[in-house]
Amino acid sequence: MGMSAGPKGGIKSEINVTPLVDVVLVLLIIFMVITPMLQRGKSVELPKATEIDKNGVKDTSEPIILSITPDKKVFVENDEVNEQGLQEKLAAELVKDPGKKILLKGDNALNVGDVRKVLDIARKAKAKQIALGVEEKK
Repeated sequence: MGMSAGPKGGIKSEINVTPLVDVVLVLLIIFMVITPMLQRGKSVELPKATEIDKNGVKDTSEPIILSITPDKKVFVENDEVNEQGLQEKLAAELVKDPGKKILLKGDNALNVGDVRKVLDIARKAKAKQIALGVEEKK
């Protein structure tokens, strides 16, 4: 009984696509996780600043995002709130995590008084760290 050595022509080369599929899936998952973070809060035209404090970049905890639109409406993440609702919502979040940061994104068209009012409410809700969202001047 003779054994056959397989197809004539020696080694058959095929491209192994499994590693490629793995890499693509990992990238897809990373983008799916990061994209919603970039879209959080209301979209507002942020003021430009030349000096930006990058010390807080190492902090990995998610901040509470407050947005003030040009028509002076206030949003916590994507939920519109009035002054009373804002204080209650912030106080509730800060009871869960007292050291939680707040990122305040005020539209460029607002004046200092509008932003100050929201800052005062946040302080009443016992907020310790409030950062103002700005865009870097290029």
